[in-house]
Amino acid sequence: MSEKDRYDADIHQENTDETDSGLTEDMTAREDTGQAEAPQTAEEAGSPEQKMDSSDEKVEEDTGTDQEDGHPEESTQEDSEKDSEEDLGEDPEEDLEEDLEEDESSGPDDEETESKIPAAKRSRRKRRGRRRSRMIKQKRKSEKKGKKGWIIAGSITGAVLLMYLGAAAFFYSHFLINTTINGKDFSGKTVEDVKEYLIGQVAGYQLTLVEQNNVTDVITGADISLVYKENSDIEDALRGQNQLLWIVSLFSRSSTDITIEVEYDEAALEKKIQTVQAVTAEQKEPVSARPEYDGNVFVVAPEEYGTAVDMETFTAKIKEYITEFRPQLDMMDEGCYILPKYTSESPEVQEACDTMNQYLSASITYPMTEDVVVDKELISSWLSYDEEMKVTFDETAVREWMRGFGSTYDTVGTTRSITSPTGETTEVSGGTYGWSVDEDTETQKLIDSIKNGEVAEREPVYNQTAASHSEQDWGTTYIEVDISEQHMWYIVDGAVALESDVVTGLPKDDRDTPTGVYSILYKEKDSTLKGETDPDTGKPSYETPVDFWMPFTWQGHGFHDATWQPSFGGSRYQTNGSHGCVNMPHDKASQLFDMIEDGTPVIVHD
Repeated sequence: MSEKDRYDADIHQENTDETDSGLTEDMTAREDTGQAEAPQTAEEAGSPEQKMDSSDEKVEEDTGTDQEDGHPEESTQEDSEKDSEEDLGEDPEEDLEEDLEEDESSGPDDEETESKIPAAKRSRRKRRGRRRSRMIKQKRKSEKKGKKGWIIAGSITGAVLLMYLGAAAFFYSHFLINTTINGKDFSGKTVEDVKEYLIGQVAGYQLTLVEQNNVTDVITGADISLVYKENSDIEDALRGQNQLLWIVSLFSRSSTDITIEVEYDEAALEKKIQTVQAVTAEQKEPVSARPEYDGNVFVVAPEEYGTAVDMETFTAKIKEYITEFRPQLDMMDEGCYILPKYTSESPEVQEACDTMNQYLSASITYPMTEDVVVDKELISSWLSYDEEMKVTFDETAVREWMRGFGSTYDTVGTTRSITSPTGETTEVSGGTYGWSVDEDTETQKLIDSIKNGEVAEREPVYNQTAASHSEQDWGTTYIEVDISEQHMWYIVDGAVALESDVVTGLPKDDRDTPTGVYSILYKEKDSTLKGETDPDTGKPSYETPVDFWMPFTWQGHGFHDATWQPSFGGSRYQTNGSHGCVNMPHDKASQLFDMIEDGTPVIVHD
């Protein structure tokens, strides 16, 4: 049972005792006032002293009976809780101490006064006294335990502190944990230990260089006059330690690395390095992994290792190894050769391949006399990469290709052959008719299509077009003029629809009719033909009205009726030729005017 439960039980017992005590006092009061049920004789009543004794015995008997039985009359729960709260208060220990002081100040002075206190109240005071004793003992016991705990904790802390300071004192003459000097661990060692090691390493030291193909060279301490010259470097390193923070060294290595320089002949070492076989051999540069077109896509071509030595790294590593007295240097492992910048595992190379393959996904087909396809085979030649694996799409190369494409398929002014209705075949060149690719516009359009991975078939953008991509690009409907025969034909779908003798330009004074392939620019009725302006008169050299005007050059050459000509054909043009036009009989000019359209090809040849 807890202390609180025992205290509540005592309060309950006190309430029961008070109830019994009240009944006893009531009975005694009735006896004193003569309210007994039956009269008493003098003998039964006895003397006053006997009455007092009898009364005391009765009270003691009743009280004793209550304590032995341990079953006092029950009080209500409300009264018990109230009495318990009054007795216990907020602080039981404080209430008990107050009760003790109260008892001491108002307690009985003699036996006579004590005898006047009811037995129940005396019993309650006794129980309170016992409770006070228990509480006081427990409080003292707790205070004793608390003091003992502080003493133990202080002792442990002091012991740990002494051990820590003892370790710090040790490191005043020894190197901290994880201290490396010239690459060797000297944890907990003294200055003399380090010196002894360095001196021992100098004697008989040699460095073996492992090169490609297991070729080896050796540099000995004697070759370079290697010595350890004692100085204060080691002592300075020891003094530079923070001994009080020795525990930090258990978890930190990089902050305690120390290098003690050894002395050697720098010139002798450099001379020895120049005799190493790896240095004297052919210095072949390495080749990095790179994108390579395999005929379908770009793949990663593996790197190629060379034999060229990285002299700066090689020299630095030799000096490092000598300083640390390390016995063997593997040149490949230590990166003493110039290595490829990129290997097959380098993500930059794969990213470059991926980018280039995106360009290869495009395919543009131009339907010319035969299909011209811009596909991966051609596009791959326009792709490149730099030292940083940045992909470049060569737009200049695309423009160059487009110029070649135009040269191949542009027909304006080129030489073509023509077979006349007479069966004679001749060549014709010059003129303004034919195919002409708009190279600038089409180049940019092609570049955009490739960048977007477009797959398409389309005609290129043209400055002007012709009737066919065949050798005779004027097609099967055209006008032919044979100057030597002074004859013309209008061919429709390969058959003669109209023919006539004509008079062409006078073959002198720049009045001859120009040869070449042209086209009808426009048609006009009732037009006045004007010659060049005469500088003397300021007027055209001639002004001739015609009914039907069909020009094929912007310089004024065309077909028209010529009613002033008495005849056509033959050799008349040589003496009475035109100013460059093709003169026709009025009826033939009228028929031609009605049959042709703007853009009809015109072939003029000798």
